[in-house]
Amino acid sequence: MFFLLREFCNRMPLAKMNKMEAYRCGVGDLWKRQTGETYPRTFAHRMGGCLDLIQRLELSVKLGKHKGCVNTVHFNPTGDLLVSGSDDKEIIVWDWAANIKKLSFNSGHTNNVFQARIMPFTDDRSIVSCAADGQVRHSQLQEGGRVDTRRIGKHRERAHKLAIEPGSPHIFFSCGEDGVVQRFDLRTQSPTKLFTCHAFCANKSSHSKIVRLNAIVIDPRNPNCFAIGGSDEYARVYDIRNYHWDASSNEDRPVDSFSPHHLIGNDRVSITGLAYSNQSELLASYNDELIYLFQKEMGLGPNPNSASSEMSEDLEAPQVYEGHRNAQTVKGVNFFGANTEYVVSGSDCGRIFIWKKKGGQLVHLMKGDKEVVNCLEPHPYATILATSGIEKNIKVWSPTASHLIPLPDNVEELMEANKRKREQHARISFTPDVIMHVLRLQRRVSERDGDRRISREDFEGEDDEDDDMDGYAMDLTTDGDDSSEDGDHVNPRDCIIS
Repeated sequence: MFFLLREFCNRMPLAKMNKMEAYRCGVGDLWKRQTGETYPRTFAHRMGGCLDLIQRLELSVKLGKHKGCVNTVHFNPTGDLLVSGSDDKEIIVWDWAANIKKLSFNSGHTNNVFQARIMPFTDDRSIVSCAADGQVRHSQLQEGGRVDTRRIGKHRERAHKLAIEPGSPHIFFSCGEDGVVQRFDLRTQSPTKLFTCHAFCANKSSHSKIVRLNAIVIDPRNPNCFAIGGSDEYARVYDIRNYHWDASSNEDRPVDSFSPHHLIGNDRVSITGLAYSNQSELLASYNDELIYLFQKEMGLGPNPNSASSEMSEDLEAPQVYEGHRNAQTVKGVNFFGANTEYVVSGSDCGRIFIWKKKGGQLVHLMKGDKEVVNCLEPHPYATILATSGIEKNIKVWSPTASHLIPLPDNVEELMEANKRKREQHARISFTPDVIMHVLRLQRRVSERDGDRRISREDFEGEDDEDDDMDGYAMDLTTDGDDSSEDGDHVNPRDCIIS
C-alpha cells in the first residue's frame, strides 16, 4: 500500500495536482517517516507549516467563562492546557480540547489582568501575571484546590507584558508604562530593576523622555538578548550580560535598534506588539500603522541618532504586512507555523489576518470577534491558534475544514476600508502619550450597558513603591463548575489589551 502511494506521489505531474496537492505530497513525506528516511520531528515541522493546513483553519472550540474581555491567552509548554486572564481579574486554566474549565481563581490584581503565563518545568503549577494595577504576581497552585498568590513586584504604571527565559522555571522579565524593565527570579525575594527606557537623543541626558513600554520578548536562539517596544518608533534590543543582578549597572544601554526609515522622527507612532521568530527575526506592530519584519542586518545600532541618514537609507527595507488596522487597543502580533512561516495579527475590524512571512501575501482571513481581535497565541507544536479580543471568550482554531477556505469576496474592500481609516486618522497629529491617554479613557467607558461611571481607583495615586509585598491564599473553582459566574467581581469598563 505504501509502495503504491509513494509511486503515485512521485509520478504525478505537478500540472495535474489539484487543491489536495499538499495532502498528496504529504503521503510521500509520511512514507519517508515510516521507513526511517525522515525523522518524525522533521516530518512534523514540514507538515505543520503546510499552506493547505493554514487555509483549512476554522473555529473548533469556544471557551466562555470569563465576565470581561479576555486580555491574555497562553498555552503551557506541552500544549494541553491554556491559561487566560481578563478584565474580571480572574485567571482560568483550561483543558481547551475538552472545553473544560479546570481551575479558576482570583488573581489578586485590583485591575484588568493583561498577561498570565505558565512557567515551564513546574508541572503547570506556577503562574506569573501582570496587570493594569502595575503589579507582577506569582500564583502557586497547591494540592487540594488551593492557590497561594503574592505580589512579587510592581511598576508605577500599568504593566503590559512578561517574557519568560526559555526553559527556565524561575526567571522572567516585565515591562511597564513607567518605562522600567525588571528581572525576576522566583528563588529570590525581590526583582532587579535593570533600567528605565529613555528616548534616544543626540546628547545623552538624564532629562530625556521616558518611553512607555508595551512589549518585551526574548530571542529564542539567543536568550541573552531581549527586545522592548513602546511609545516611540524604535524597537530596542538589549543584552542581559551587560547588567548586574545588584542593579549597579542599570543604565539604558541597548545593543541595537530597529525602525522603518520612513517612521524615524515620527512622534505619532508607537509599538504595541513584538515577536521573535525561530530565526531571530524581529516582528513589530505599530499603532495605526503597519507590521514590519526586521532582519539582524537591518539594525540602526545602539543609538540611531549617531547613524548617518545615508547609512539608514542604504539599509534593506523590512518586509511589510498590511490590510489590518491597529488603532483601538494595544494589539499583539505573532509568528505562526512550525518554522514560523507565517505572521498573524488581529484587527479593529474583528478579523484575524494570516500572511506568508516571506513576501507578505495574505493567505487566510477569519472572523475572530464582533469588534476587535487583540491576542493571538500559537500552539507550541501543532497547527492550532488561540485568539481573544473584546468578547468574553477564547476561540481556538484548528485545520479541520473539509476543504480549502478561500479569502472572502470582499477582502479587497475590507482592506481598503482599513487603509482609508488609517490614513484619515494619520492626518490628525497625536503624540503617543496622547494616544495612550485616549486608550485609558476608552477603557473606562461601559460599552454594553451604557454605564459610564468611572471607578475611583483610576483617579487615586499609585501605591507607594516601598509597600510590603502582599500575599494571600484562596480556593479554586474547579472542573466545569459554573459557580465562577455567580457573584464574582465584574468590571464593566472597556479593556485595553496587551
